[in-house]
Amino acid sequence: MTIEHAPLPYPLDGLAPHISERTMSFHYGRHHAGYVANLNRMVEGTAHEGSAIEDILAAAEMPSALFNNAAQAWNHAFYWNSMSPGRAESPSPELLTALEQSFGSMDAFNARFAAAAVGNFASGWTWLVADPDGLSIVNTDDADTPLRHGRRALLTIDVWEHAYYLDYQNARPAYVDAFIEHLINWEFASTNYTHAT
Repeated sequence: MTIEHAPLPYPLDGLAPHISERTMSFHYGRHHAGYVANLNRMVEGTAHEGSAIEDILAAAEMPSALFNNAAQAWNHAFYWNSMSPGRAESPSPELLTALEQSFGSMDAFNARFAAAAVGNFASGWTWLVADPDGLSIVNTDDADTPLRHGRRALLTIDVWEHAYYLDYQNARPAYVDAFIEHLINWEFASTNYTHAT
């Protein structure tokens, strides 16, 4: 089984004007495609050939080239699905209740998620995750992923510069605000929450 560079769940220009077709052509068409191609080359002829990407991630040494490419391939696929051109305006009632219990309100969640993403010093990712005690926001550096740490990811934003630089230059806060205000796929996050509980 070859690790697939899955089609986007929307057209390349589907997230415009918040994320441009030009950014998507580089980010999805080159960066993500490159991780998938590298991963398939690395596992060919090894014990990992034919394995699911989650199994490769669980077994790979960390850090290593194998882990980095597997994690970045998985993280990017998750990120594309964390966004939607016609996003649901709010989480499911169950996820909304969990967000309010963990953060106080949707506005408080939005503010804390934005602060975490803007303040993530490294190239990396900001995640909403489900923990045994509720929901939390975590940052990971480089290719790291909550999947490796036994946490259930509900949604993510990519804060590597290639995710936003063509559209926003160094204004990461504007990119993060656009993600929160216009792009979050709450249906995807709500489905992930249902599977986590």
